Amino acid sequence: MNDMISIIKEELERIHETNTFKYETEIESAQSAVVKVNGKEMVMLASNNYLGLSNHPKIKEAAIRGINEYGHGVASVRFLCGTQTIHRDLERRISKFLGKDDSILFSSCFAANEGLFASLFNEPLGREEWQDVIYTDQFNHASIIDGLRLCRSKSTVKRIYKHMDMNELEQLLKEDKDKDFRFRLLVTDGVFSMEGDLAPLPRIVELCRQYGITLTIDDSHALGVIGDSGRGTPEELGVLGEIDIITGTLGKALGGAAGGFIAGDKELISYLRQKSRPYTFSNSLPPSIVMAAIEAFNLIDGDSSIISKLKENTAYFRKEIKALGFTILEGIHPIVPIMLGKATLAQEMAKSLLDENVYIKGLWFPVVPKGEARLRTQISAALSRDDLDRALSAFEIVGKKMGVIS
Repeated sequence: MNDMISIIKEELERIHETNTFKYETEIESAQSAVVKVNGKEMVMLASNNYLGLSNHPKIKEAAIRGINEYGHGVASVRFLCGTQTIHRDLERRISKFLGKDDSILFSSCFAANEGLFASLFNEPLGREEWQDVIYTDQFNHASIIDGLRLCRSKSTVKRIYKHMDMNELEQLLKEDKDKDFRFRLLVTDGVFSMEGDLAPLPRIVELCRQYGITLTIDDSHALGVIGDSGRGTPEELGVLGEIDIITGTLGKALGGAAGGFIAGDKELISYLRQKSRPYTFSNSLPPSIVMAAIEAFNLIDGDSSIISKLKENTAYFRKEIKALGFTILEGIHPIVPIMLGKATLAQEMAKSLLDENVYIKGLWFPVVPKGEARLRTQISAALSRDDLDRALSAFEIVGKKMGVIS
């Protein structure tokens, strides 16, 4: 143990010396458009609370109702004694929202992605000896990467294509066309969390249909966020109903607490209930989260103005931050990466913005490619125009002080 701690201490010292140590900032309030840090009010620009629902009165009321009616938790996994009626209510609600047969709940989308790949690609379904192929975007989320690592290396061929490069993807599909694979699956983020760009789903759908590929998307950063009714990347890009398997989270726009899911054909979902280890061996979601998530869907379905407000805030911030002279990655998503290049610059600028009452975090390698360090701004519908203007003013002050803008 002493040897282990000695090696760990050396690595921690290296991280500190390179000024890339990830500091956790304590928040003294609920997550909202404005949060309290060290007694000071800060404009929050680092949260996935896209619709402002994490502190919405109706969400809190629903969570309290969940505890009052169903308790704090079920203290078990679902197939033993842990399924309550509200769990199935939520699964049916997710299925209806996405236009799929059924869905299955997990503790997080990370767990959902791990559970999906391990249960499908490690079982001798249909063959005693088999080989499968999975096509994956190089910038896919860590949960997808880790899920693929759980697949048997000898029986699963993993084909990584350059980020959103449809020419390279098509070339890989052509090369594999006549090979005797049992399953052929393509997986991509709907919205890529570090860039805020949208997967080219219309072309991906076309290629998957042409080459007989099952298409899976992780739409965690899109559900409730884009598309006229909040149904995510497929709705935004005109391919709603054409995605085979959708994974997503309840922990971002849809209430901001926890929980994930997989939605797809009823046979697939029934199979996952039997075989998916993160589902089979994890406690059911707490009733407070389940009831709050159901209410989040009620709010989105009942009033799309909250999504319109998010679009307005995003467009305004993107326009004004560029006008100040900052370099951003273009797009329509409320993830607005402000490109700085150096990790130390991103670290120091985030600290300086905190001094100016703006809460934001820097990102650098290995989270993003080397030389592409950035501040990842995330806009919320809960932000007022005054909140945004205060943040923009802080960016101007800090950007000029640090020589990022003139």
